[in-house]
Amino acid sequence: LKVLSRIDSILQSPRAPPSIFRPSKGPVQNYIKENGQGCGFEHLPLTIEMWADQLVALKDLHRSLRKLSLELLPWNTKDPQDNRESIRVEDLQLIVDAILEELEHKEKNSQTQSLQTLSAIVSHFQKLFDVNSLNGVYPRMNEVYTKLGEMTNAMRNLHELLELDSSAPPTVVVDTVGKLCDIINKNVTEQVQQLLGTQDIHSIINKLEEHECFFPPFQALIQDLLCLLEISNVDDILPAVQNLK
Repeated sequence: LKVLSRIDSILQSPRAPPSIFRPSKGPVQNYIKENGQGCGFEHLPLTIEMWADQLVALKDLHRSLRKLSLELLPWNTKDPQDNRESIRVEDLQLIVDAILEELEHKEKNSQTQSLQTLSAIVSHFQKLFDVNSLNGVYPRMNEVYTKLGEMTNAMRNLHELLELDSSAPPTVVVDTVGKLCDIINKNVTEQVQQLLGTQDIHSIINKLEEHECFFPPFQALIQDLLCLLEISNVDDILPAVQNLK
């Protein structure tokens, strides 16, 4: 009876869960009350077993939260509850609150750092591409994007024309174009030498100087003959002079 009285006082406590007390129904209830046995507590053993399992699970949950706390808060190694046999919900709540506080702090710092990083990126872009104001950043970005597309297409076409691998860097393209220019210039020089009948650059210069001295008077003479003979074609000069004999 003392045990039942103690249980009854616990159940009547404001902190007791309302679902613990389940009064019996029917004649069995009166019989139990008269004999002082039970008072609707027949289900308590199952409830106590469930509580025992929950207390064991509470310890496992505490152990898991401690591992998570050590991962997120490695500097917080002190835990006064480690040596306790009984773990309270309040202990778990403290660990969860500490983790949430640290996560909120990290989120605020990450947002601030992100804004600083974005500001640094924009400033660096302005310096690289000579943009004086924030309003000019987007137009210059579009311009850079357009120029980049043009350069990419030009490089792709040069790779194809020069039969180079698509992975060849721009320096290789420039070197190849330079070699082609050297070959073309060499061929042009050889053709000029063959045309002028000399292999000496000084002779070429002399012939050009002679040409400059001879050609203007000759051209003036031809123009005078065309006017005197009243013709317009150089090929008609000789027949017109022969007709004058």
